[in-house]
This record gives sequence, C-alpha cells and structure tokens, in this order.
Amino acid sequence: MRKVLLLGDSIRQGYQENVRRLLGPEFEVITPVDNGRDCSYTLWQVNQIFIHEANYFDVIHWNNGYWDMNIEAPMPDAFHPLDDYVHGVMRLTEFLQAHTNHLIWANSLPVEREGAGQDNSGTGATIHYQNAWVKAYNLAAEAVMSLAHVPIDDLYTVCEQVPGYYKCPDHLHLNEAGNEAVAKQVVAVIQACYA
Repeated sequence: MRKVLLLGDSIRQGYQENVRRLLGPEFEVITPVDNGRDCSYTLWQVNQIFIHEANYFDVIHWNNGYWDMNIEAPMPDAFHPLDDYVHGVMRLTEFLQAHTNHLIWANSLPVEREGAGQDNSGTGATIHYQNAWVKAYNLAAEAVMSLAHVPIDDLYTVCEQVPGYYKCPDHLHLNEAGNEAVAKQVVAVIQACYA
C-alpha cells in the first residue's frame, strides 16, 4: 500500500477526506489531526508524525501560507514576514525531502478581496487575507521549489478559473464544490508520481 502524507492548514483539512476517497484503498492517506497553521507549527507537527507514526512516505503533499502571511492586530506585520517564510519553506523542503520519494508543494489559493475570516478548525484565530499577499508568498515559495526541483501543484489556478474561487461566505475557506475540485487536482498530481 502506498503511503501519502497531506500537510497544511484548514484548507487541507477541508479537502483531505475527498482525497482519501478518490485515491481509494491502494493508498493509505495520513493527515495530522489538527490544523498545520504556519511553517513553524507544521515543522513541529510533522516531526511528531515521524517520531510516532511513520518516518517515510511515498508522497508528501504540502502547503503553508495563509497563517504565515496573516497580519493580526496588535502585531503590525505578518506572523512570518516574507524572508522568514522563505526560511521556513526552505527548512521544511529539505526536511521533508529526506522522508519521501515524491515531495509536492501546493501553492496557496486565491482570495477575491481583502478581508478576514475565522479559522474553522477550532484554533480561535482570525486569518486576514488579501490576494497581493497570496501572490507574493506563492512566488517566494515557488522560487524555493524550483531550486529544490520540487513539483508545484497549482491549486491557485484551479480555483482562480471559477467565479467566486469556490469560496465559502467567509471568502477564505472552500465550499463543498471547491473541496471536491481541489481534491481531484491533488489526486491527479499524486497519481502522476506513478505514471
């Protein structure tokens, strides 16, 4: 059985069951129980998985972004300003590559407008967003992936092609159709590792 690890924030939590269903019984899909939040938290989280569950996966599909770029008052700037984010992405990339045959980076999804939404996974955090941040953080991460020869799952474009970007009323998380569309893309990219 092929082992797949999905890492990411509440967006990943929204589509993970769809991915599990679509991949079927040939794949064991492992996900952290809680929200992966930012790069620092995901690094801690995945280290716990490697200690307690498994330390090698056929495929790791991963994203961080929304939490890293979040500016939540009274902090005056992003939780992880762009340079810090790049450092976190580089560190995770190197660490994850040592634990998989296939590392896949998923870019962050577009947002329609500037705003804020409550995290829907029980953390109590408010995530502020604007698409200029998403584009800047995606470009920075994509540069890291290019140097590390890590393929990019372009979930941004999947959502951008649909009016409203498949968003819920909070303009941050995906609706049911969005979770299904993104899951189909994630599955296609994972299955392509075996083509």
